Amino acid sequence: MTTADQPDMELYDLRVVVERIEGRSVCGLSVGDYFEVVNSSQIRIPEGGHMCMFALQSVLPLLPAKMRQLPANDWLERDSHVCCPDPEEGLVLRIERIGLQQLSSSDLT
Repeated sequence: MTTADQPDMELYDLRVVVERIEGRSVCGLSVGDYFEVVNSSQIRIPEGGHMCMFALQSVLPLLPAKMRQLPANDWLERDSHVCCPDPEEGLVLRIERIGLQQLSSSDLT
């Protein structure tokens, strides 16, 4: 049995980066813009930056899985690109793992 001060799980911190824009940037994002998800649930956007809510909604469902180590042959372990749903924009986001955190599950639930 673990206590609240003892880590019992590992989760990756993530960075979601605008890798390319194959159309026109309607929302004002540029290649290289990003946000980070750290400590399981905290979203950080660089000072003065922003993130389109539609691009954000396209990537959110995948983030909890990308925070975990998955089997090597799992498609989500190998694939890290997500497309914004706006077909005119052609915005492609890349999910990167940027750090591994030791966390206590009792702090998260």
